[in-house]
Amino acid sequence: MKTTLQNNISAYEKIFSFENLFSAWQEFRHGKKNKRDVAFFASKLIHNLSTLENELLSGIYKHGGYAHFKIADPKPRDIHKASVRDRVVHHALYRALYPYFDNKFIHDSYSCRISKGTHRAIYRFEDFTRKIGKNNRKTAWVLKGDIRKCFASVDHAVLKKILRKHIICPRTMSVIESIIDSFKEFSGDKGVPLGNLTSQLFINIYLNELDQFVKRRLQAKVYIRYADDFVILSQDKAWLSGLIPKIEKFLAQELRLALHPQKVSIETVASGVDFLGWIHFPKHRVLRTVTKRRIFKKIKENSKIEVIQSYLGLLSHGNAYKLRQKIKGDFWPKFW
Repeated sequence: MKTTLQNNISAYEKIFSFENLFSAWQEFRHGKKNKRDVAFFASKLIHNLSTLENELLSGIYKHGGYAHFKIADPKPRDIHKASVRDRVVHHALYRALYPYFDNKFIHDSYSCRISKGTHRAIYRFEDFTRKIGKNNRKTAWVLKGDIRKCFASVDHAVLKKILRKHIICPRTMSVIESIIDSFKEFSGDKGVPLGNLTSQLFINIYLNELDQFVKRRLQAKVYIRYADDFVILSQDKAWLSGLIPKIEKFLAQELRLALHPQKVSIETVASGVDFLGWIHFPKHRVLRTVTKRRIFKKIKENSKIEVIQSYLGLLSHGNAYKLRQKIKGDFWPKFW
């Protein structure tokens, strides 16, 4: 008996049926109705979706190119934006792939997953620090790692090999490979574009290999990964130190990735651990300085009430009372 995904993926016509493409379109267009390219596609929606369906079902679909631009988020990032028709295909494919692969991921992988996210990750980290530190009676050590240029370094051949372990339908793999290969113009045979919905899933599938290695082979019981950042906790600093070369070797040999040499450290929770925008201590967490500055910069650029409320919500997840009061004092009065 083949896995659920393999059975579903064999039903290629269902994934790229008009009905599923229409559902994918509805998901994609959320919050984008006023975009010029989206409105243009919508002006002949039935024709465009029917043409796309025919291309996919006849096997002649090929992913197009990208519009390239840069953003500061907060550091400069290269965004590659696919055409609307290609992004509808991304959503249709994502609808089929995500449920299957999400069940394969470890519990403590938190990036771009339903019911996960940054806040869940930092609360999980807090739980782990209490567990390893025996409620402050023991020293809790944290190995922090960051994968260098992760999105730009994903090896296309390795990614395809991993996907082929799960997807036996050649037509589905052909569409997936068309998406992966569409980025060659910018990156050769490496990298996935930051602008693609499928890229988020591909990164989690790719790094799930690392997650499984750390959990099963290295027997690290207390491990969290969020995108390309990960932490491993233990009372044994020497054991954590011994993991670093093993992880480096696995990344290089199996995934053709590398740890960022300036972003690997082993430190105690008592000294403060910088993870996902917060500095974590045994009994509290504070926002790191660069994040504070970015919040005030963003609010000054856009001081709409919903933006302020969003940041106040973010700050409610840590010890940031004074910062919240300052934001209210500086920006909130004009709404009353």
